[in-house]
Amino acid sequence: AREARAARERMDALHAALADGPVTDVVSVGIGGSDLGPRLAVDALRDFHDGRFRVHFLTNMDGSAAQHLLQRLDPARTAGILVSKSFGTQETLLNGGILRDWLGGSDRLFAVSANTGRAEAFGIAPARVLPMWDWVGGRYSLWSAVGFALQLAIGRKAFAQLLDGAALMDRHVREAPVAHNLAAWHGLFAVWNRNALGAATQAVLPYDERLALLPSYLQQLVMESLGKSVRADGSPVPVSTVPVLWGGAGTNVQHSFFQALHQGTDPVPADFIGVIRPAHGHEENHRALMANLLAQAEALANGAVHEDPHRHHAGGRPSTLMLLDELTPASLGALLAMYEHSVYVQAVLWGINAFDQWGVELGKKIAGELLPAMSGQSQPSDPITRALVAEIRARR
Repeated sequence: AREARAARERMDALHAALADGPVTDVVSVGIGGSDLGPRLAVDALRDFHDGRFRVHFLTNMDGSAAQHLLQRLDPARTAGILVSKSFGTQETLLNGGILRDWLGGSDRLFAVSANTGRAEAFGIAPARVLPMWDWVGGRYSLWSAVGFALQLAIGRKAFAQLLDGAALMDRHVREAPVAHNLAAWHGLFAVWNRNALGAATQAVLPYDERLALLPSYLQQLVMESLGKSVRADGSPVPVSTVPVLWGGAGTNVQHSFFQALHQGTDPVPADFIGVIRPAHGHEENHRALMANLLAQAEALANGAVHEDPHRHHAGGRPSTLMLLDELTPASLGALLAMYEHSVYVQAVLWGINAFDQWGVELGKKIAGELLPAMSGQSQPSDPITRALVAEIRARR
């Protein structure tokens, strides 16, 4: 707790120093858990931005992302935050190098990392490095200094409200009996859908455009945490574990994949999320939005009998509907914390470790071995990869 309070104080001090200067735009450079949580929250809480900073995100190592973002900004009025626990993440260092060169140096670069030495070697002074501890997994790190970009967007008070909302859910999960425990019920439903009903996928369907990035955030939280086939003790898991999680914002998605949800051969459990009181005054739009939200959940559950088999809807397709009174920093914090706790419930029931990701590490390792091959300095050992590298190099 003392370390966390000290980190918050340093965040506040750096925030104040930036606010006193000429910077108007901040580029947050990270990937995975160093990007998805802050990006979601900055977008979801756009109605709470205090207007002092415009926050942008740079994640993919594809150089076109950096090119298109930086051409819209002024280097004299831009700062950057590099977020990487190890400060060895390839995507972050590549994009950070582009940003550093574009800024003309590292004086307006900040870092969030557990490796101060590497950040300093990159040119970022220790005074501008916020801590990220080894015991904080990236996909669970929004509440830490990884949320610095979010704090710059919404201000210190609103960021504190986000943390308060998460803490409220933490207390609920810790103290409420299972029969009244939101995260326990959510986790139990998820395991039931996967193992009893055999559902191989799970849809997340927020009926609020501000939550459009929630499915992407939850893809990492859920699938990276629960995508395991062995238990924590190394023995095989005897049942199926994580489903493929996907989704999008309603009502847009009603016109893309909802046909398959209603009449496809494989039932897809769904989480519907709605917001009762919007942050706009377009009441007719919101009434229609909420009517569509409720209608879709009802249609999946009840179906519709019709003598024409093409118009028959079997129903019996499971969904969970969650309603927020409003989308605020506190309610978003509570919602995301509930999903975190649900993941832990599922991990306990399956006996797996929700806090490693060796599958991700394998891909990184092979990519590192292949990088010299892309410039002709070595030959891949795998024959198919070797042929593909040769084809790529021949076409450059």
